[in-house]
Amino acid sequence: MNTASDNPGGNASSKTGYNRFLLLVAGLGGLLYGVDVGIIAGALPYLEATSHLKAEQLSFIVAAVLLGATISTLFAGMLADWMGRKPLMALSGILFVISIPVIALAQGYWPLVCGRLLQGVSGGFIGVVVPLYLAECLSASDRGKGTGIFQWLLTLGIVAAAVIGMVVSHQVAEVEKLGDAVKLLAFKDTAWRSIFWVSLPPGILFVIGSLMVAESPRWLFRRGRKDLARTALSRSRTAGQVDVEMAEMEATSATETAKGGSSRESLLHRKYLIPFILACVILACNQATGVNSIIGYCATILLQGGLSDVQAHQGYLLLTLVNFLMTIGGVVLVDRKGRKFLLCLGTAGIIISLACVGVLFHGVEKLGVDCKDAVQGMVAGGDSLTLAFNPEMVAKLEAGRAKPAGTNTLVIICSYGDFSMATTAVRSDEKAAKPVTISRGDCVPANRVMSFFSNPFADLAAAQTAPLKIQKAVITPVPDTSTGWLLAICLFLFMGTYAVGPGVCVWLALSELMPTRIRSNGMSVALLLNQAVSTAIAASFLPMVGKYGYSTMFFFFAVCTVVYFSTAAFFLPETKGKTLEEIEEHFEGKKKTAH
Repeated sequence: MNTASDNPGGNASSKTGYNRFLLLVAGLGGLLYGVDVGIIAGALPYLEATSHLKAEQLSFIVAAVLLGATISTLFAGMLADWMGRKPLMALSGILFVISIPVIALAQGYWPLVCGRLLQGVSGGFIGVVVPLYLAECLSASDRGKGTGIFQWLLTLGIVAAAVIGMVVSHQVAEVEKLGDAVKLLAFKDTAWRSIFWVSLPPGILFVIGSLMVAESPRWLFRRGRKDLARTALSRSRTAGQVDVEMAEMEATSATETAKGGSSRESLLHRKYLIPFILACVILACNQATGVNSIIGYCATILLQGGLSDVQAHQGYLLLTLVNFLMTIGGVVLVDRKGRKFLLCLGTAGIIISLACVGVLFHGVEKLGVDCKDAVQGMVAGGDSLTLAFNPEMVAKLEAGRAKPAGTNTLVIICSYGDFSMATTAVRSDEKAAKPVTISRGDCVPANRVMSFFSNPFADLAAAQTAPLKIQKAVITPVPDTSTGWLLAICLFLFMGTYAVGPGVCVWLALSELMPTRIRSNGMSVALLLNQAVSTAIAASFLPMVGKYGYSTMFFFFAVCTVVYFSTAAFFLPETKGKTLEEIEEHFEGKKKTAH
């Protein structure tokens, strides 16, 4: 058979160019995934100011992406097997492109919800199909780099969304100086729509790129299209590499046929079960490091740790930059040092940094005083609370105690029935700060869908009439600024070691470990588990912090990461430089044969 690889000398540059193009398409997929996550943050203040939507409606617009991603993750593996990896990539990009005008041109609540759901569906498909496609298309030497670039540009998408929001905020501030309320309102309406329009070009480029790449050779081979599979491999491999990988696919297929056919071979076979369990444990532990909660509540954590409001937001910006820059290091090292090495290195650094943060918070929190009874007495009609936190209020709440010196913070943990919430930490030295306010609408979801994602086991009807109960109202002395920056440095260490290790390698573990037969559906199930753990931690983070303090949460995250480290160190095989068929043979208990 004549293929493009029969003349390797004349086509070496084209093969290099095609591999780079694959990496670019993967990167655009990661960029869209990051934009899905981060774009709403910059647009939300202006949407809130101009849309006249209720708080619960705005909350659901934000959460609609999670709902869409959860739905699409369930079906992504099945669709990837049915229609192919390439068409599903193109479909995910098309859905993203459609979502932008639906949102940006929306004149009401439901178009916004539909647009955000489409973005979530797109993100869920991308999160499954792009790492899957890369694992099956890139050579063993480039597979780590490709998946790493997906993660790197994912973080870039989050940063880009933040930058877009920041630029627009400066434009809004300039218009605000004119003192024209009508013009300012009109500009804010244009502002949030512009933020979404700016994210359209990467989506269009991803669709075009998806249409230009070849289909996955593994998918083609399993559909009996062996000539097309060889042609697809030839676009990125030399003739010798094509022959080797085709022979490995033939051998794997022959083994399945000898055992009665792939359709009848038990999924409880060790070559399926062990890698599936490993991938699920790694993905669950990846969220159990607390990474999403630490990113989401970074400014609050630093404020509680001793930094001022401005310094806390500076610390959050530095944290996102550390994440972005250290991911570059992970991309460079993943195919040189290997997945196992980076996971062990990263999880070890995470354990140390989380333990240090826990120790620092423990030293602060042991000085806290719970004034829940005094605050409960201030609840108006058993339903709401308004409290101005200042030095006079500190003295009132701590009546009979020695007046604490310096600045204090207050965090209130409360509930209406089964739904809990925590106020953000407020400081007694902020003279212009708004009073702490708590109302039922801030805590209890507006409908059953939002209730399920907040607390799937809660009684929504009872919570809608339950009285406001103050569970904790902790006044804690604020440590000095040096302690706050020391805590920030520990969080930077956490983010850096996460980015260089788990941040890059978790996508590889998901796509490389699972054999071809179960890869697509297995990735869907594992990612669904990943989202479930993430949602559970997000739902319990603030109530747990209120009951037991930040130190307990960080120690808990550290313990979970010990499990992560142990799994990587003692059970995870090194997959660097191995073809997918060689990895499958490892789990089947076969020794690697020399080629």
